[in-house]
Formats: sequence, C-alpha cells, structure tokens
Amino acid sequence: MVVDLALPAERYLAWYRGHAGRVLMYSRDGRRVSLPAHHLRPFLTHEGVYGSFVMRFTGDGKLISLQRMV
Repeated sequence: MVVDLALPAERYLAWYRGHAGRVLMYSRDGRRVSLPAHHLRPFLTHEGVYGSFVMRFTGDGKLISLQRMV
C-alpha cells in the first residue's frame, strides 16, 4: 500500500502532547489507514513528516514495514 503524507510538525506535536495517538491517512487507492503516530517518528524532521511511503501489513492488518519511497 502506498500513502502520500504531508504532516506539518505542529500537527505531529499533538502526539507528543498526548492529544493524539494515531495518524489517519488515505492510501493512493482510497483505503483509510489509522497508524500509531510513533511509527512515523523515524521520518520526522523540523518541518514534519512529508513524502510517499510504502506500507506492508500481515493478513490480519498488523504493520510489517514502513519505508519512504525514493
């Protein structure tokens, strides 16, 4: 599954402040994905989290991997 993400740092800070635990996004094919915010932490910069990501899941919907596309 591929998602394009544009998450400004101010929005991501809601997770640090305890106001949000998950990030809701939509895949390129229209599926809705709710991901625990901590999975995006490796991709966080001072600007936020931006880019296209490939997500892989198990058959029961657990995240296996999250990788930024090059």
